[in-house]
Amino acid sequence: LFSALKDTGTPEIADGLKRAEKAVDVIINMISGRLGLDHDRVLGSKGSLPLLARYVAERGGSVGDHHDRDRLLYWYVHTLLWGRYAGSTETILNQDLDLIETGGLDALINGLRKNRGDLRISPVDFSGSSLGARFYPLLYMLTRVYGARDWDSGLELSANLLGKFSSLHVHHIFPKAQLYKRGHSRGDVNAVANFCFQTQDSNLGIGDKLPEDYFEEVERRNPGALASQWIPMDRGLWQIDRYLDFLAARRELLADAANEFLDSLFSGTMPETAVATAVMERAVDSTRDRPVVEDEEQAIFDCVDWVTKQGLPEGEIVYDLTDPETGQQLAVLDLAWPNGLQEGLSQPVALLINEGQETEDAANKAGFRYFTDVDEFKAYVRREIMAAEETAAVGIPV
Repeated sequence: LFSALKDTGTPEIADGLKRAEKAVDVIINMISGRLGLDHDRVLGSKGSLPLLARYVAERGGSVGDHHDRDRLLYWYVHTLLWGRYAGSTETILNQDLDLIETGGLDALINGLRKNRGDLRISPVDFSGSSLGARFYPLLYMLTRVYGARDWDSGLELSANLLGKFSSLHVHHIFPKAQLYKRGHSRGDVNAVANFCFQTQDSNLGIGDKLPEDYFEEVERRNPGALASQWIPMDRGLWQIDRYLDFLAARRELLADAANEFLDSLFSGTMPETAVATAVMERAVDSTRDRPVVEDEEQAIFDCVDWVTKQGLPEGEIVYDLTDPETGQQLAVLDLAWPNGLQEGLSQPVALLINEGQETEDAANKAGFRYFTDVDEFKAYVRREIMAAEETAAVGIPV
């Protein structure tokens, strides 16, 4: 990719960087305002951003009419869902740049459709578990822009209505403790179809109540609020002994909503919404942009904060470990440094909290040194990373 710059002068490169920065700003704000993807955890397919920026830059800093904008976002969402840029990014980027140069958006979308065979969402696509599943951002997206309502206030969960610094809380519809008590696996407990998003007041008010104990009250106070979050309205499915049937039914509803949403993007019929405050114009406070989580997820965020205070790179939360050739998702690593904590100098490192043997084996096979305990990870950082940097700083060979 960079060989084309060998005969380019410094002024041209500087000008190109400025135009690229402006184009990325436009893209990030477009993804946030139109799709609701307003924080790092859900902003996936980052490898596609150079193509999106190129498209914007070549059109004078805009994306044309609303139809072109929404079709471009349609393509972006599908690259996120299917991991198009999770493998050999440079190869894929060159292919897609060629497609859009020669055939425009139609060729770009058709190329993705040809690669996938089908761009329809099926219920099984929502079968993933954990906040690292590829379809977790789609659930967040639908919640933010497709009319999902809070179960306490009844307000739509959009940044425009709740405020630019509002944080959504990840809520387990069926409480984790209750499910574990009944012998359900971690994958079933943390199924994407068991997640929804609520305001803090709603999340705290519900606590560990079972749906059979609080759904009727939610429906009485805010008619339609349950259905707005794709809750099956068959009361029998609200019983904890029908939990797996509940998941299956909700996956059907989520798949239908996702296809309707994506079809409206492709056709240009998705209603316009009020534009939220631009992401790049917000006050810098990364903790405010995160969805509020609990337990092991909070431990991950705390670890990120600790690492950055040591002057080290923050790592990638819910890192998508993929096959480098096919882009197939092999595992999701809770927190990872694929280039090492000393980028390019130390081995890849990952922190895995309460993950199964399959995930640990995948990380090990991919060359990651992994830790399953935060304190052990911190001890490694102090012993082998920070000590090495201190030694190098005083000129002692390492």
